[in-house]
Amino acid sequence: MKHIMKRTVYTAGISAAVAAAALGLGGCAAGTQFPDTLKVQNIGAAENVITVTGREEVKVVPDMAQIEYAIYTREDTAAACQEKNAGDLNAAIETLKELGVEEASIQTSSYGLNPIRNWNSDKQEITGYEMTISLTVSDIPIDNAGTIITKSVSAGVNGINSVSYFSSSYDASYQEALKGAMAVAQAKAQALAEASGKTLAGVVHAEEFGYQPETRYASYRSGAFAKMTGAAVEDANSPVMPGQVSVEAQVTVSYELNE
Repeated sequence: MKHIMKRTVYTAGISAAVAAAALGLGGCAAGTQFPDTLKVQNIGAAENVITVTGREEVKVVPDMAQIEYAIYTREDTAAACQEKNAGDLNAAIETLKELGVEEASIQTSSYGLNPIRNWNSDKQEITGYEMTISLTVSDIPIDNAGTIITKSVSAGVNGINSVSYFSSSYDASYQEALKGAMAVAQAKAQALAEASGKTLAGVVHAEEFGYQPETRYASYRSGAFAKMTGAAVEDANSPVMPGQVSVEAQVTVSYELNE
């Protein structure tokens, strides 16, 4: 049977002179300072465990996109502004449906109608109204994103707030990163065990960090609301370049050591 020693902690509030005598530290130069409280610890065999961390990162190419459009309207009256905005919105939605976007993937996320005032006038009279509505379109295949953006702008969308990319295989990629993180942790533990003349007996505790599905999105968001002109519509034909999404996993693992 393995003999298990208990952790022993002694705490003594003693003077520097007594501390030196108790620890056999005589002969120190005059003026040497010792702490008023000394702690002596004896860590026994029950703590024959090492703890290490492992981290792995997997890069994946996104295959899906999410676009947040904006439709901005400015008119002399509130009624005219709202009517024009609603017309542009309906035209954009119909275009998206014709392009194969499911209705469940189209969401009006926010809108606002505000007066435009002449702040240089003493009365600050209202000179018109402006309205902005945000339209979020999700589950777009990357290959179709460029065409959908171009056609949407032609249909009445005049702003793009953000384009987000993600991978539909995020979970599988995370599992791959998690296995890699465990392998890194084991390699580190093996090296530490060999350096201390021991071997690994097995895992006694493992803890996972890093699973954050919301971080599967690699987003580009414009710094401000972008209004598009006719020239910008032509630029919208540029190909969509999603780059890569980083999938990261981290683990903390405790290993018991063989004597």
